[in-house]
Amino acid sequence: MAVVGPTASGKTTLAVRLAHKLNGLVISGDSRQVYRGMDLGTGKDIEEYCINGEAVPYRLIDIADAGEKYTVFKFQRDFYNAFEECKELGKFPVLCGGSGLYVQSVISGYKLLDVPQNPELRNELSERSLPELIEILKGYKTLHNTTECDTCNRAIRAIEIEEFYASHPEAFQEWDFPELRPLIIGTHVDREVRRKRITKRLYDRLEAGMVDEIRQLIANGTSPEDLIYYGLEYKYITQYVIGELTYDEMVEKLNIAIHQFAKRQMTWFRKMEREGYKIHWVDPSKDAEEIDSYIMKLLAE
Repeated sequence: MAVVGPTASGKTTLAVRLAHKLNGLVISGDSRQVYRGMDLGTGKDIEEYCINGEAVPYRLIDIADAGEKYTVFKFQRDFYNAFEECKELGKFPVLCGGSGLYVQSVISGYKLLDVPQNPELRNELSERSLPELIEILKGYKTLHNTTECDTCNRAIRAIEIEEFYASHPEAFQEWDFPELRPLIIGTHVDREVRRKRITKRLYDRLEAGMVDEIRQLIANGTSPEDLIYYGLEYKYITQYVIGELTYDEMVEKLNIAIHQFAKRQMTWFRKMEREGYKIHWVDPSKDAEEIDSYIMKLLAE
C-alpha cells in the first residue's frame, strides 16, 4: 500500500494508523526525512508513530547525515531493502510520502543509476534563473521532477540527471524487482483548509525551535550552502540565520514557498493519474472509522 499526498494533508497519521491495523511497517517516501538532525524542518513527527502506547515501526528516516546528497538512486536501493525486510518480518509494507518522484520510482520499478556530476553542464547553467532552469527540466521526457526544485542548485542537479539519461538510454530500464501493484491512497483536503494548516504548522514549528535546529546543524559542521540546497525551511531559515533575510522576510517567503510546494506536489500526483495510476483519494479530516473501512474494502478487492 502507498499513502501519498501534499504536505499538511494528514498522510502520516493515516499511514501509521493503517500500518497499526495491518500489523505493518511504514516506509518513508520523503526525500528529506532521511537526514539526521533535520527534524522540525522536515516534519518527521516521530511521536505520531505510536498508537495506544504501541510503537509502529518505520524505515528510511534518519539514515543519512545532514549535508549528504541523498538521491533517488539511493532511495530505490534502500526502499527495496526495507521492502524485503518487511517480508522477512511478516510485516505489511505501507509506503508513505509526498515526494512524488521517490514514490513513483519504486512503484514503476525504473532502474536509475548514481549519476556523476557534469562540470561542463553545471558551468553552462550557472547563470540561469530558477524559472529558466525549471523550464529546461520540463523539456525532458523521462521521470523528471520539478516538485522539489526550489533552489537553482537542486534544479541544476535535476537537469544533470535528466541529461545523463537522455544521452544514456540504455541505463534507463526496468530492474529485476518484484512487480509492485500497491493500492494507492491519496490524502486530500479542501484547498483553503490545507492553506490554513500549512501556515499554522509553520508557526508551530518556528515556536518549537526550528530556527535553533538549523543553527545547531551549522554549529555541527553542516555548511549553510548544503542546507540551502535542501530548499524550503532549510533554505529560508538558513538565509535568515546568516543575515540574508530579516525574520519577517523569512517567514513570509517560506510560507509562500510551502504553499507553492504543496501545489506542485498535487500536480505531480495528478500527472500520475493521467499516466494510468489509480489513486483513491480520501479526506483524513473526515470520520476515521469510515475512511479505514473504505480502505480495507479496497484492499480486500
